[in-house]
Amino acid sequence: MFNPMDLSGRCVLVTGASRGIGREICILLSRLGARLVLVSRSAEQLSATAALLEGTEHHVAPFDLTAIDEILPWLKKLSAATGPLHGLVHSAGTQSTVPLRFLGNAKLEEMLRLNLNSAVALSRGFLQKGVCGSGGSIVFVASVRGIVGTRACAAYAATKGALIAVAKSLAIELAPDLIRVNCIAPGLVRTDMADALQQQLTPEQFAAIVALHPLGLGLPADIANAAAFLLADTGRWITGSTLIADGGYTAQ
Repeated sequence: MFNPMDLSGRCVLVTGASRGIGREICILLSRLGARLVLVSRSAEQLSATAALLEGTEHHVAPFDLTAIDEILPWLKKLSAATGPLHGLVHSAGTQSTVPLRFLGNAKLEEMLRLNLNSAVALSRGFLQKGVCGSGGSIVFVASVRGIVGTRACAAYAATKGALIAVAKSLAIELAPDLIRVNCIAPGLVRTDMADALQQQLTPEQFAAIVALHPLGLGLPADIANAAAFLLADTGRWITGSTLIADGGYTAQ
């Protein structure tokens, strides 16, 4: 049966693969035939993700993405072991709710380093000779916080808004190399981070957040579906775009 989202024969690197959205993306891509390179800091959690994948020849690659200067040589060495990459999904990131009066430079730098700087370094690394196969697709997992304003989210919103802007510029710059660059902007998705947020709020406060999503909160699979669409040939003519997957949050 013809499947326009078939990824057989393609190798895709996914950051943040140890849990949540990143893990779900890996599971779906493996079902579509892709070989996965799983990246996060925890080798144990990556192994747990690998055990859930279909197919073989997946590669577990523990790495701390805050080591920005080491990303290019690491990616060069990694691709020599895995073969050329056909796709890159940057799902790793950090989130924190910090009111402006308490937002220090250290917290801002921490978020910028993982959410934005590592994305740029990964893109540079992907472009290196021998790392990327013929053409390719880069997908950044951004957030609706980079599109609409939210209290106490200035630092997080800055990193995700910048990620969306970076994707647009890279899409133009890398088009001659047939490398597409896009973002996904999720609303609130049912992950352990969402569970932690729920624990910090009263039932009424959390219900108010849920009510802002007309279709309810998302599932990691919803974001995985969007990533697969952009990585596969279904996204062949899409670059520099942000696919908003938010249950209607930004439609209001």
